[in-house]
Amino acid sequence: MSYRLAMSPTPPDPGELDAVVAFVADEARKYLDGVEDRPVRDADAEEAAASFVGSLPEDGVGAVVALQELIDGGGGLVHSAGPRFFHFVNGGTTPAALGADWLTSTWDQNPGAWVATPLGGHLESVALGWLKELFGLPQSWGGILTTGATMANFTALACARRWWGLRHGVDVDVEGLGGLPGMPVFGSGYVHPSDTKALAMLGLGRDAVRKLAADGTGRLDLGALERELEAIGDAPAVVIASAGEVNAGDFDPLTAMADLAERYGAWLHVDGAFGLFAAVSDRTRHLVEGVERADSVIADGHKWLNVPYDCGFAFVKDPTLQAPIFTSGAAYLPDPLGPKPTWGFLGPEMSRRARAFTVWATLRAYGRSGYRAIVEKHLDLAQHLAQRVDDEPDLERLADVGLNIVCFRYHPSGYAGDRLDDLNRRIGEEAILDGRVFFGMTEYDGKVAFRPAAVNWRNRPEDVDLIADVVVELGTRFR
Repeated sequence: MSYRLAMSPTPPDPGELDAVVAFVADEARKYLDGVEDRPVRDADAEEAAASFVGSLPEDGVGAVVALQELIDGGGGLVHSAGPRFFHFVNGGTTPAALGADWLTSTWDQNPGAWVATPLGGHLESVALGWLKELFGLPQSWGGILTTGATMANFTALACARRWWGLRHGVDVDVEGLGGLPGMPVFGSGYVHPSDTKALAMLGLGRDAVRKLAADGTGRLDLGALERELEAIGDAPAVVIASAGEVNAGDFDPLTAMADLAERYGAWLHVDGAFGLFAAVSDRTRHLVEGVERADSVIADGHKWLNVPYDCGFAFVKDPTLQAPIFTSGAAYLPDPLGPKPTWGFLGPEMSRRARAFTVWATLRAYGRSGYRAIVEKHLDLAQHLAQRVDDEPDLERLADVGLNIVCFRYHPSGYAGDRLDDLNRRIGEEAILDGRVFFGMTEYDGKVAFRPAAVNWRNRPEDVDLIADVVVELGTRFR
């Protein structure tokens, strides 16, 4: 197939559109046809990325030529859309979500104001309602679609901060934090960096969290949490619970934490960036039992929902807390007290992408049963990899596998201590450069380890087998 490659005049020419749409559709089809079996990272990825150099051109080359240059630099991509990417708990993109995302860019809607896109505004309400059904959260809760877990945590913890300020008789969103004591925040060793980043952006400080870990893995010391809450008496506090920590997929005891939060009048925030999806399967629903008793809950869409970057969601038990934080009025902006929700006044972004299109489309396309099948497929793949690790004499599993992450390391006989850590570190670094499969390193209970997470709808048994094969191969070479 050929496309018009002539240079376009400036400004852009509407006549380019037919060529651009045909060109991109063809290239996307070719890319997706090969993504399942290609290396995740090309050997020359850094060089390909660095090939884009030079000053701003005076004259343009036209849309199709520019796009062809972009595609020619595709060697600098990491092919995370494929089934062999197991790092960062990255999801893929379902066919329905991909189609909706293309339409989202085509329509270019800004649902910050209802009047700007009634469809975008209404579908955000619908999508949030469906997500609450999926996760077992009350429909009375408020919510918002965000860029991801970081801004979802920011939104939820901003509501917690407002609640805490009002308990002290101060509207912190009008008056600020001056003169107030530090906000007590408690959690286990599982508290995620996105939570501490959100606390920093809220002016509360990264060190606000007192991590009450019972062991080197970060498990919550529940007794210590109760003692801390009891010690502060009637002072309001925030408790952060992790639903799916990132090293082994473990969960804080949500029901016990909800009991303590209710007993001592604390705000309970649940960070369920990917683990909230445990609610979808009967096999794992017990892990999130009690989540409906929280005051705020968040999750990512670009993880287990398998919609494109970027997407997250925040849910808040008391929806009246959102608008006083995020409303910013002006004569040309919508009335914040109008009959329809103004999404730009309920979350951090005023101008915002219409993420509801992809969320709605994928849930409409596959339904609850489709997402149950995706989650249970990954539960099975994690157990499959765990068995492979257990069967390999030179591999050592470091944690139980309750969800979709397998935490393990290379451990041949005769290696111990720092020497073993150095060997695993070298394997992890080389595995990224090798590119056949992509997974990340971590430190678990003081040990350098690997933490592949199955969360892409394309993942297959042979892909998780490749993780074990590559670690054994590289380990044998380096030892």
